[in-house]
Amino acid sequence: MEIKERTALVTGGASGLGEATAKMFVAEEGNVGILDLDEEGGKALASELGESAIFIKTDVTTEDDVNGAITETVEKFGPLHFLVNCAGSGIGMRTVSRSGPHDLTAFEKLIKLNLIGSFNAASKAAFEMSKNEPDNSETGVGERGVIINVSSGAAFEGQIGQSAYAASKAGVHGMTLPMARDLSGIGIRVVAIAPGLFLTPFFTKYMDDEKIKELGDSIPFPRRMGRMEEFAWLVRDIIGNPYLNGETIRLDGAFRLPPK
Repeated sequence: MEIKERTALVTGGASGLGEATAKMFVAEEGNVGILDLDEEGGKALASELGESAIFIKTDVTTEDDVNGAITETVEKFGPLHFLVNCAGSGIGMRTVSRSGPHDLTAFEKLIKLNLIGSFNAASKAAFEMSKNEPDNSETGVGERGVIINVSSGAAFEGQIGQSAYAASKAGVHGMTLPMARDLSGIGIRVVAIAPGLFLTPFFTKYMDDEKIKELGDSIPFPRRMGRMEEFAWLVRDIIGNPYLNGETIRLDGAFRLPPK
């Protein structure tokens, strides 16, 4: 599908990979609803992007919030065609430590955000997309929309302390194919991206330049951490290629996570 003059939602869109993706949609002459709990960052980004962007404070684990965000975005920009699920978080906690077993509440909270939140946004966005006229233009194949979920390299080789995070991201990977099959009859594609090490604000905030370089040197090629715009480029390419469906694409420079 073409992005131009179409509308996207980006969850977790106020910073990091989501911010880069929101910027890409506007650069491609589309419209974007930025969904996030970070009100300050989200409003600042929407202001920077201008009339083609709107910020809506949204908890993706809440049905009312997601439904409200979709309604507000559609009322402002028209039919919804794209969703990119970047909202998520992580924790480091071993299954058993000296203080006892893994905190169950922390495990449940992460699963709810990373996996259930992604499904909540995807299912509701898909329902809205199902109302669209199919794209039967010269380059179209009858599509009504594209959903892109965010998994992780940890879904395949989670590290020590990543039981909860790896489980949540493996769930995103696991639901990609059946969701694509579910939505195939109405012309909605579903693809997941599994990023490796990207230079997001988390790394720049908590790690010094030497540690960042060390991480970058561990990546086969290119020997650096991923740039956020490279994630956004893949989002753009997935949307533009109608034969990409039901797949999880690793974006990691051939990097594989070590045990720790």
